[in-house]
Amino acid sequence: MHIVIMGCGRVGSALARTLEKQGHSVAVIDQDPTAFRRLGAGFHGRRVTGVGFDQDTLKEAGIEEAGAFAAVSSGDNSNIIAARVARENFGVEHVAARIYDPRRAEVYQRLGIPTVATVRWTADQMLRRLLPSGAEPVWQDPSGAVQLAEVAFNPAWIGHRLAELEEAAGVRVAFVTRVGEGVLPNPQMVVQEGDLVHVMLRRNELTAVEAAFAQGPEEAGH
Repeated sequence: MHIVIMGCGRVGSALARTLEKQGHSVAVIDQDPTAFRRLGAGFHGRRVTGVGFDQDTLKEAGIEEAGAFAAVSSGDNSNIIAARVARENFGVEHVAARIYDPRRAEVYQRLGIPTVATVRWTADQMLRRLLPSGAEPVWQDPSGAVQLAEVAFNPAWIGHRLAELEEAAGVRVAFVTRVGEGVLPNPQMVVQEGDLVHVMLRRNELTAVEAAFAQGPEEAGH
């Protein structure tokens, strides 16, 4: 997959290096050409100097063939504008934007842009939004037998009750992160776009739950 990153600060450079090591092609955009020093000599991706929401700059970075776009510059407005351009003008499937003002998170989430306040962002969290597949353990007990995992679900579940997804996978959801805040599930909760579903389970159940979440409602009989 080709991935475009706007912003070559601490998070952006860490993302770029990690994604390249995972075998992805990466392009990094920044207005300051000296920022690319953070990438190090071992980075082989594209370095594009320019404004991250300018369409010509995005095209130079390969946005037309990109499967994911991350906006992690130091400006909220620039990040959300760039994310919307990537999503709406170029049809990039996986888009995420970092913001500094948590009060804006809900507004941006309604636009279909996964967004979390910067104090909670790490490069790992951004990776889970750019490459939302499978399951990602985020906590485990000292023995490693019990885990809290963020499990990606088939988009076909959007609009269905969370209880149906639980039944299909044979698990209970611990909580859902919605518009940047944790929400405890209730019997009437409906899966929404942008939801992050966290499941408490035994380690040996993780593969089966991941497979169940990857199926759509029709395959699960709902």
